[in-house]
Amino acid sequence: MSQEPPHPYSGIQIPRRRFLRNAALGGTVAALGARFGFLDRLPAVSAGEVQVDGDAVRLHPDIEPLVRLIEETPRERLLEEVADRIVHRGLSYREVLAALMLAGVRNIQPRPVGFKFHAVLVVNSAHLAAMASPDSDRWLPIFWALDYFKSSQARDIREGNWTMAPVDESAVPSAHRARAAFVQAMDRWDEAGADAAVAALARHHNAGDLFDLFARYGSRDFRDIGHKAIYVANSFRTLEVIGWHHAEPVLRSLAYALLCRSGDSRNPADEDLRADRPFRLNLERVDSGPRHWLAGREDHDSSLALVHAVREGGNPADLSQLVVDRLNKGISARSLMAGCFLGAGELVMQTPNILSLHAMTFTNAIHYAWNRCRDRDTRRMLLLQNASFLPMFKRRTDEPSRRIDEIDPLVPEAADPAAAAEEIFADLGDDPTLASRKVLGQLQRDPNPVAIGGAARRLIFLKGTNSHDYKYSSAILEDYEHLPSPAREQMLAASVYLLRDSGLRDNTLVERIRAALV
Repeated sequence: MSQEPPHPYSGIQIPRRRFLRNAALGGTVAALGARFGFLDRLPAVSAGEVQVDGDAVRLHPDIEPLVRLIEETPRERLLEEVADRIVHRGLSYREVLAALMLAGVRNIQPRPVGFKFHAVLVVNSAHLAAMASPDSDRWLPIFWALDYFKSSQARDIREGNWTMAPVDESAVPSAHRARAAFVQAMDRWDEAGADAAVAALARHHNAGDLFDLFARYGSRDFRDIGHKAIYVANSFRTLEVIGWHHAEPVLRSLAYALLCRSGDSRNPADEDLRADRPFRLNLERVDSGPRHWLAGREDHDSSLALVHAVREGGNPADLSQLVVDRLNKGISARSLMAGCFLGAGELVMQTPNILSLHAMTFTNAIHYAWNRCRDRDTRRMLLLQNASFLPMFKRRTDEPSRRIDEIDPLVPEAADPAAAAEEIFADLGDDPTLASRKVLGQLQRDPNPVAIGGAARRLIFLKGTNSHDYKYSSAILEDYEHLPSPAREQMLAASVYLLRDSGLRDNTLVERIRAALV
C-alpha cells in the first residue's frame, strides 16, 4: 500500500500544555478541589509517570502477581489492598495501569464489544483523565477503574466466567507468514486463524508496524456501534504507556473483539449485511480523491455541509460521496473530519442518549487513528467510514430544533474563568441549553478551555457513575485541542448536554478511596 510522510499529528500524545498550565485554575474549581485533600497520603503521580516510555493465558512474570491480586481480591477490599501497596511498597502508577488492563483482557469476554467489556475500554479514558489532571488527583480515575473492573468481573462470572485461554502454539505461523495469515483470517472472519496469527504478530512486530492494520479492521463494520474502533485506539494507546511486552494478550483480545458478529451466525465474508455495506462501498471510493488531499484549504462551510447532510436524512452513501466531492474541490481533510465531530455534536444536542454519545466517542477514536496511520488509503478509508457511520447513529430526534450551527452564545456573568465554569455546570442540571450557550460564549471570550475542562473532570470524579462518563468526557476534552475554530467551540458547546452537572448527588467512590487511605 502507498505510504505518505508522517502526518503532523501522527503518533501524537495527548497535548497537556493547555490543561496543565496554570495548575491552580486548570485542575480545579475551588469548591471542588477541597474535596480531595485525603489524596495527599498517596504519592503524587508526576506527568512523566503517565507518559510513554510495551488454565488462563500467562502474562509477563513481572506483572502476573499484581494481576492476580486484582483478580482475586474481593471488591470490598481491593481499593484498600492497592492503596496499601502504593503507600507502603512503592507500587507505581504504571504498574497499576498495566495490571488493570491485563486483568480485564484475561477475564472479561470482549463479546459484545461493550457492556461489561467497558472495564477494558475505559482504561485509556481513565488514563487520559489522570494525565490531564493535577499531580495530586491522578489516582482518582485509576481507583475508579479498579472498582469498575470488579463489577464487570462479577458480571462476566454470572454470564459464564469466560477466561482467555493460552494460544494454540502449534497453529502460530512463522514471523514472515504472520501478517498474510492474519489478513486472510480477518477477511474470512476466521477466529481460530486470527488468534494464532495475531500472537505471531505481537511477538515479531511493533506497534508502528501493526496499527494501520488494526485501524482498518476496527472501522470496517458498524456492529457494536463503534466500539471496535474505540477498542483499537484505546488498546494501542494503553500499550504505549504500559509497554509493548504486554501486547500479546491485549492484541489477542482485540482481534477476537473485531470478529464479533453481534450474535449473527451468518459469515459477513459471504453475505451482504447492512453493517458492512459502507466499507464495501468506500473500498471503491477510497481512490476517488486527489493525490495531495491533505494539502487542501480549510473551510468551515464544508464542515457544516456534513452536519446538514445528516440533519436532512442523508444515508451512508450520501455522506461518503459528499466527502469525496469536497476533497476533489480542494477542501482539506481536516475540515471534513471537523465536520464529523460537528455532526456527532448535533446528534448529542438533539438526543442526548447512549447512541449519540457513541457517535462522539467513535469519532474520537477514528480521529486518533486517522492522525496516527501512515498509509494513505487507510487514512482516506477512516475519513469515509466516519462520515458514512454518522447517519447510522441517528434515530428519532426529540429536539430537531437544536442545531449546532445555531447555538446563540451567551457570555457567563462571572468574569473569572473558574467562576464561569462553576456557573455553567450549575446551570447544566436545570437548563442544558443555557449551559451550552454559556460554554460557547465563554470560549469565544477565552478560547482556553482549561477551567471548563478542570471542572468537568472534577465533577466526573465526584458524580460520575459509569464508564461512559469517563470515555465521553476524555474524548471531547481531548478533541477540542485538535479541531479548527469555530468548529472546536461549537463541538464543546454541543457536548455539554452529556456531562455531569454540579447539582447531582455525589457517588460513593470518593468516600471509599478516602476510607482506604485511613
